[in-house]
Amino acid sequence: MPYPKFDRTKVQMLPLAQRKNKLVFETIRVSAADEPRAIFEPAQRLMAELVERIVRARKAGRPVMLSFGAHTIKNGLAPVLIRLINDGWLTHLATNGAGIIHDWEFAFQGQSGEDVAHYVSRGQFGNWQETGFNINLALNVGACNGLGYGESLGAFITNEGLEIPSQDQLRDEVKRELDSNPERAAAAADMLAIVKEFKLPAGKFSVPHRHKNFSVQAAAFAKKIPLTGHPMIGHDIIYNHPMNRCACLGRAAERDFLTFAESVSRLTDGVYISLGSAVMSPMVYEKSLSITQNVAIQRGERIQNHFIVVADLAKSSWDWTKGEPPQDNPDYYLRYNKTFSRMGGTMRYVSIDNRDFLLHLFRALAK
Repeated sequence: MPYPKFDRTKVQMLPLAQRKNKLVFETIRVSAADEPRAIFEPAQRLMAELVERIVRARKAGRPVMLSFGAHTIKNGLAPVLIRLINDGWLTHLATNGAGIIHDWEFAFQGQSGEDVAHYVSRGQFGNWQETGFNINLALNVGACNGLGYGESLGAFITNEGLEIPSQDQLRDEVKRELDSNPERAAAAADMLAIVKEFKLPAGKFSVPHRHKNFSVQAAAFAKKIPLTGHPMIGHDIIYNHPMNRCACLGRAAERDFLTFAESVSRLTDGVYISLGSAVMSPMVYEKSLSITQNVAIQRGERIQNHFIVVADLAKSSWDWTKGEPPQDNPDYYLRYNKTFSRMGGTMRYVSIDNRDFLLHLFRALAK
């Protein structure tokens, strides 16, 4: 007998316009033209090495991947990321579920960052109609159309809406694909259930995004480079909303994992940057490298000579060029460093604010 489950349809969703936000993009935005703060000599040496490797990788047609945590968006760094995208320095971006959400909220209303303690005490944290409904709907429709997680939101923001298929169209697709392509039939059936439950009319569902020029997802979508989303179920506020369908989100996230792995499969002589992501970046990277290295070895090849830079605020006294520290050293528990130190290639760690890191990187590449 199944365990009882909570009925989230009873949760009262509130208009997003009623939420007090701590972050207004126009006041926190960082321009690529802004003067970065001075960095210490070890960070300067690492930056010079990183820039040299990026330039070499791009000249050779090799990937330059950047995985980042949500604070990269919350710190107003979208304009710098967008310049790096538009100037052709990055071939793949990746973030977690929160990074996807903050990027969308900035594009939609120019604000993000609710006061968690304030709203949790009132039973209101994360219970915002527009965020929960729109992001989930974009992911549900995107998954039905075979898109990835980040691509679904990038398309939604760029097009300021999406197309809702009709119930008859979805029923026909289920019947047509059931025997030859049951996965496609299942995706259509899931979308049919959503359309019926929420009584969604077929046709264009328009959602203006007045600040879409702030969106990294939209910029990546426009340049046709992957920005992959790597969520964890229950971690993000969109799971509060009844529009959430983890079957659909799983399809989109699975596609993005495999898109991420495809980039890793070509990472020989390439560059991987992990910026302020303590969990998602190292965990997704190590599994991607494992499966892609497995296939490369079967061909008599190896993924090698890749250059990994891990940037975060945590201090580290360990020399990571020597491998991982012993278990009685506190640095052993800097999980992301330990993980990346095991990944072959060359790994460097720098303790630095993400604003300083990206501004210095952009300036050095723009010379």
